[in-house]
Amino acid sequence: MSDPDLRKVAKESAGQETLSIGKVVVQYENVHDESAESGGDDVNPELSIIMPCLNESETLETCIRKAQGFLAVNRVRGEIVVSDNGSSDGSQEIARRCGARVVDVPVRGYGAALIYGSSEANGKYIIMGDSDDSYDFSELGAFVEKLREGCDLVMGNRLLGGIKPGAMPWKNRWIGTPALSAIGRIFFRCPVGDFNCGLRGFSAGAFRRMRLRTTGMEFASEMIVKATLMNLRIAEVPTTLSPDGRSRAPHLRPWRDGWRHLRFMLLCSPRWLFLYPGLLLVLAGLLTGASLLPGPRTIGSVTLDIHTLFFSAIGVLVGFQALLFAVFSKTFAMTEGLLPPDRKMQKFFRLFHLEAWLIIGAIMVAAGLGGALYSVTYWGRQGFGALLPSQVMRMAIPSGLSLALGCQVVLSGFFLSLLRMARKSECC
Repeated sequence: MSDPDLRKVAKESAGQETLSIGKVVVQYENVHDESAESGGDDVNPELSIIMPCLNESETLETCIRKAQGFLAVNRVRGEIVVSDNGSSDGSQEIARRCGARVVDVPVRGYGAALIYGSSEANGKYIIMGDSDDSYDFSELGAFVEKLREGCDLVMGNRLLGGIKPGAMPWKNRWIGTPALSAIGRIFFRCPVGDFNCGLRGFSAGAFRRMRLRTTGMEFASEMIVKATLMNLRIAEVPTTLSPDGRSRAPHLRPWRDGWRHLRFMLLCSPRWLFLYPGLLLVLAGLLTGASLLPGPRTIGSVTLDIHTLFFSAIGVLVGFQALLFAVFSKTFAMTEGLLPPDRKMQKFFRLFHLEAWLIIGAIMVAAGLGGALYSVTYWGRQGFGALLPSQVMRMAIPSGLSLALGCQVVLSGFFLSLLRMARKSECC
């Protein structure tokens, strides 16, 4: 459900959290709590401006100078951190010459660069923005103001602030960004109109609590989704997007990165991926099957009989599997820290413990075996000769379905207990 390069290995002891990205451990101990008081020196700044960087020598100095100008003009005590993703064009030397602090990121990826950079930040607040000069780092006042008011996450909104000609491909402007933002609002009720804006601010404490882990472009969606699910305070400010100042093509790959965003949101929303489709299939299958159990049904010139009954049973079976996957994926996401604990799921776990799953499964298996036994008895009364399929299948299909569902319930109960066993204290 998260990027395979990222796995949480860690520890929350002595106020320290760690996260492994590949074989490298990121430590969160340097991230200041949002309630910490800002000191009076550069070691403890109020604001850290993070710039992810991969071969941005053409625009990096411009971005740093604008950020420095903002800090000076607005008298904000701050630092500039360039989180370098393995540049080979001298970007690191440019950053150091301009007075920025460089963090070398050993793992490739937009999300990896921002996780490392933010974990090394010393500021009470953090503002991240691309180092291609598409965002104006001299115009960060609205972000700082909202953060000082107590907002945990402040999102830029390019749809409100304006997109200059040539700054965004048409498919991103009219398809990708509106579609992904709408899906985020539907799936998670996120109060954000521009999911993909790269200019955003957040408190250091909120960053630590969110425990972000995706390494790619889906990092942008992960931050918003987790902030929403954790009931953090989110605000938006208008942001202008300008054409980037580079002569080369951008790193962004619209279709691939768009799919990664959508994939992440689907995997973090078991309701829409599994629960709702599963419920629809189960209900449709049960209603159709129940109407065909007494006998064939004729609708106009079409007669529905045991063939439709068979496929309605398949629909129930597949739908029930989807419902089980909804429970499994939600449980996994909670135990792995991808999603925060859910009270409804906690109540579900208390009601449906392993023994309850076993009892329900045993009842369904018994019902299926009972139906099968009745069918054999009926066959015996007919002298074990030929039977009319339209009659016997009306008994065999529901019996087989009940037997299959009962076995699934028993096996699923054990698997769910196994999922919860490793970190039971986190989800109960």
